[in-house]
Amino acid sequence: MNINDSDPQDTASRQIGYCTNVHAGIDLQAIRDNLLKYAVAVGEQLSQTHGWDSLGVGLWIPDQASRELVGGQLDAFAEFLNEHRLNAFTINGFPFANFHGDHVKQRVYLPTWGQRERLEYTQRLATILAKLLPDDQTVGSISTLPIGWPDNPFSTEPTDRDDVAAAGTHLRELAASLNQLFQATGKRIVVAIEPEPGCVIDTVDDLVRFFDTQLPEAIHRRYITVCHDICHSAVMNEPQRSVVTAYRDAGITIGKVQVSSAIVADWESIPAGDVIAALEQLGQFAEDRYLHQTGQVARDGGFQLAEDLPQLLQQTSPADLETLRRWVIHFHVPIFLQRFGHLTTSRDAVVECLKTLDDDQIGAEFTGHLEVETYAWTVLPESMRSRGLAEDIASELQWLADQLV
Repeated sequence: MNINDSDPQDTASRQIGYCTNVHAGIDLQAIRDNLLKYAVAVGEQLSQTHGWDSLGVGLWIPDQASRELVGGQLDAFAEFLNEHRLNAFTINGFPFANFHGDHVKQRVYLPTWGQRERLEYTQRLATILAKLLPDDQTVGSISTLPIGWPDNPFSTEPTDRDDVAAAGTHLRELAASLNQLFQATGKRIVVAIEPEPGCVIDTVDDLVRFFDTQLPEAIHRRYITVCHDICHSAVMNEPQRSVVTAYRDAGITIGKVQVSSAIVADWESIPAGDVIAALEQLGQFAEDRYLHQTGQVARDGGFQLAEDLPQLLQQTSPADLETLRRWVIHFHVPIFLQRFGHLTTSRDAVVECLKTLDDDQIGAEFTGHLEVETYAWTVLPESMRSRGLAEDIASELQWLADQLV
């Protein structure tokens, strides 16, 4: 859906959709089946209730499916999307393989940008997206991982902070190939690096430093951009306005914003008698599939990042929380949700980010691509997903559209 349908390419326009990495399946047939079962249902519901004429989707195309598409299935897939009024304006190129295994954790950060396999995969995605974009749309976006995870326990190769030089080489090569793709197709595909807590690049300062050292030229920055994930930024205790302003000042385009919300445990406002109950409620989210990095903000303003919520809960007693202001947990919860039980969310950060992007005085360069990325629906406690998945996704998309209008 384009919020400004009169000129979808205008920098003031906003295009919104949901990320299909919420659905399991690494081959093309599974992707088609999921789109038919869920995305079509979401689109039909929004069409009937709010008059949407099409549905934006952020496709998750794993490595296996990408090879199937470029191997001869791309034209048929483009026709399939058009037939069902699904507008693939962006791709999530972060998870390379199975994102729905029993124990994903740090595996999602492999291969790294220091490995050529990541470059070749992303080049395939760019070729795919250039074909899938509607004729009247000239810009598409692909989000990607922030180099890798330092000392990844699942890696057979070193993945530390010294990997940035190889990553820079590969990303500069990618920029050159994206420029060639633009010359051949007229489609400008931008790849957006997504800072994530604990990764080689996990803050706005890390990202700006990487661009300054590895991607200094205009041709690099025309095609290599940033994916601003609102949840990730909230976990790292970054004010949304400051982040967007920093990207503007550094001359870095925001290629995509992933609209996502984190869990917040506000220890300052939770009554002492409810602290144990709040910790028990958090235990419902300490699941084994995904990594749930947790930003800990002290009452004196200090900040510390815990690698994963389950381990943090095991080593925390109520007395340990007396010096803390809040925890912000990397667990993507529904973006319309503000409070549940003893916990709250970072929904205010979503609203702040949207307002900042629309602030003409800031004037950040932004493609207008907004992707709702609540990939954790399937691991939420049962009480938080009592409706059907399609209905839940539709509710998030409509909530976002309401914020923009």
